[in-house]
Amino acid sequence: MANSGVDYGRRRLLTGATVAVGAVGVGYVAVPFLGSWNPSARTKAAGAPVDVDISKVQAGMMIRAKWRGKVVYILNRTEKQLKGLKEMTNSGALKDPNSTVETQQPAYAKNEFRSIKPEYLIMLGICTHLGCAPSYKPEEGSLKPGLPGGYFCPCHGSKFDMAGRVLNGVPAQINLKIPPHFYVKNTLVRIGEEKKKLVKPNADKGEA
Repeated sequence: MANSGVDYGRRRLLTGATVAVGAVGVGYVAVPFLGSWNPSARTKAAGAPVDVDISKVQAGMMIRAKWRGKVVYILNRTEKQLKGLKEMTNSGALKDPNSTVETQQPAYAKNEFRSIKPEYLIMLGICTHLGCAPSYKPEEGSLKPGLPGGYFCPCHGSKFDMAGRVLNGVPAQINLKIPPHFYVKNTLVRIGEEKKKLVKPNADKGEA
């Protein structure tokens, strides 16, 4: 007979094993596919914006974030540091006090504070000379005797004020760069993207 000698128990075992392997195979296919729905490290490096919670950044404190693989400095400036910016502007110590190099900051940050909110400085922590990381030196006189502190690049001695504006007589020639950014809410800043303007539709006067 055709079915003689068939071990039905073994056949059911093999069939069940095949179904189980098939299910595992589906699982292995699904994981990479689901993973592709989330932004990859490569996508983030290509320019995806990042959100940073600044609710715990106290006055005088600086934190670091990463955007496009670059370090971003976020400084909550004190009232004294803000007053020091006016002093730096009038001191004659700055190479470009009015931020005339358009590529170094968005239009909304072309002011004495180089920021949207006066207290929060958001800039790339990359020296405009050869790309080193400037150190935060808030102490008065740390850049130049009698002047407020700022940022000092340990590689070749470039100096920048509390708005990232470059001082005269140093290797760097332009101010530190301010990246595009906006505030999602008071304590959350999005770096790498500008706030979209809402365009109000024009009313059609011809309609009743």
